[in-house]
Amino acid sequence: MKTPAIAGLILASFALFSPACSQAGINLENTRVVLAAPSKEASLVIKNSATEDLMFQAWIESADKSEDVPFAITPVLKRLAGEQQQVLRILYSGKGLPTDKESLYWLNVREVPQKSREENTLQIAVQQRLKLFYRPAGLPGKVTEAPQQLKWRLLAKDGKPYLEVTNPSAFHLSFAAITLRMGSKGFTAPIDMVAPAATTQVEMAELPNGVQANSLKVELEVIGDFGGILKYDGAISG
Repeated sequence: MKTPAIAGLILASFALFSPACSQAGINLENTRVVLAAPSKEASLVIKNSATEDLMFQAWIESADKSEDVPFAITPVLKRLAGEQQQVLRILYSGKGLPTDKESLYWLNVREVPQKSREENTLQIAVQQRLKLFYRPAGLPGKVTEAPQQLKWRLLAKDGKPYLEVTNPSAFHLSFAAITLRMGSKGFTAPIDMVAPAATTQVEMAELPNGVQANSLKVELEVIGDFGGILKYDGAISG
């Protein structure tokens, strides 16, 4: 099932003076969903924090924009009463995904704007996008141990310093923050996530040229399965 994702879609009726703006009511229980085998189902609670009824639409899309999505979702379109909640069910077909590493998909939930009762009202369709991980059974190690397996290197390209990270684990690792610490100074590395068996490189523009790897250490803030922040330290090589 695939629906065009237009994040931040705005449906507006503009007034010359002081337009009102409708407020979004959709709240999601979690910031990510993990469907862990052998289970073939996961769920997400959607809450309507507004006092009035609203509609929401939900769909799943692949990270690489391919058409093949081995998941179903229910309900796809639903009216949700004010201050009520709905369980969104994600169902896996049971085939088609790798069994030796996690797979990443995107779960989209969009609030469908209702017709305003007032004139000169700006209506905003708020869309939220969450990571959906499919985790096969029997993967080696634990997801909480994977950050300690990361391999960090300091590289130079065209005279500029780069940070390289390799993830040998079978798990996706998402970061709230990555900091290279040099004494009392910290340098932020703009890496949001690293996939299983993948390597990512980013330029560290603020890092002084010629800095030695042994003068640095890596401080990680990793986002856990339930959205909490887990802190780790890492060693860096040149």
